[in-house]
Amino acid sequence: MQAVLNYPKIAVIRPQGFLNATNALEFERDMTTALAQNDISILVVDLAAVESLDSAGLMALLSIHKLALSLGRSFRLCAVAPSIRIIFELTQLDRVFEILDGEVELAAI
Repeated sequence: MQAVLNYPKIAVIRPQGFLNATNALEFERDMTTALAQNDISILVVDLAAVESLDSAGLMALLSIHKLALSLGRSFRLCAVAPSIRIIFELTQLDRVFEILDGEVELAAI
């Protein structure tokens, strides 16, 4: 479903295709596992390859955002396509998530 890349103190998760009720729990579990690592301080979800996002996918992202805050970790989204970004804007979640422009540039994180 996704690739998990680990850099010192940074984990990047790159889901692909559809992020919906079918796979949201697996996606959330992968993100929780990444955040649970003691050496991770920043979790980045690269949405460049995500074609669609439904409410279950949004809830998974919100759940991990909340977990990251409780652990004192940073949670960011990047490479959000315009068709996906509109979902964040319509739900006003663009005010909740830190959304980076473009793909992951580790120097910018």
